Amino acid sequence: MTRQILRVGAPSLSRIAAEVVDIHDPAVRRDAADLCEALAAFRAAHGFGRAIAAPQINIDRRMIALAVPGWPDVIVNPEIVWTSDERVTLWDDCMCFPETLVRVARYASISVRCLDLCGEVHTKVQLPLAEAELLQHEIDHLDGKLSFDRAVGENAIVPRSVFDADRKTFAQQVDYFPQP
Repeated sequence: MTRQILRVGAPSLSRIAAEVVDIHDPAVRRDAADLCEALAAFRAAHGFGRAIAAPQINIDRRMIALAVPGWPDVIVNPEIVWTSDERVTLWDDCMCFPETLVRVARYASISVRCLDLCGEVHTKVQLPLAEAELLQHEIDHLDGKLSFDRAVGENAIVPRSVFDADRKTFAQQVDYFPQP
C-alpha cells in the first residue's frame, strides 16, 4: 500500500532523518519498497517527480528513491562531499507542495557519496546541473529543510497555475530553467 506524501506543515518534514545502520534490516527493505512505490504513484498521478526522500512519506531514514538513469533505485545515507563555487537560481518544485514553485539558489555541481541496498558505495563526481539540483533538494529533505527555507529574491513563491500560464517570464528570472 502506498504511503501518502506529507504536505507542507507536517512536523516530521522539519526533522533530520536518522542514518541507516543496517541496510539488510527487513524494516529498511520494506521502507525502501514503500519509497519506490510512492515515487511511482506520484509520477503516475502528476507526470513529474524524479526522486523522493524517505521523510516525505514519514519514514525517518536517510534514504532516497530515484527515477534517474545511472543511479540505483534507492540510495542510502547520501552525503555531499564536494560543491562547486558556482551557484545558480532555479524554480524548485516538490511533491509536498506540487501546486507551488519556489525560486532557490543551489550549487551548479556537487559530488555525492552513498550506498545502494546491496551495501555498495557509489561516488558520483561533479554531477551535471539537473542531477546536482535534484540531489541537493532531496538531501535537504533528509536534513529537515524545504525549498521554502532556501527561497531567494522577491516573489520567490509562485502558484503552479500562475507559473504555467507565463513560463517564459518565469524562465527569465532564473539562471537554470529545464525544458518540460
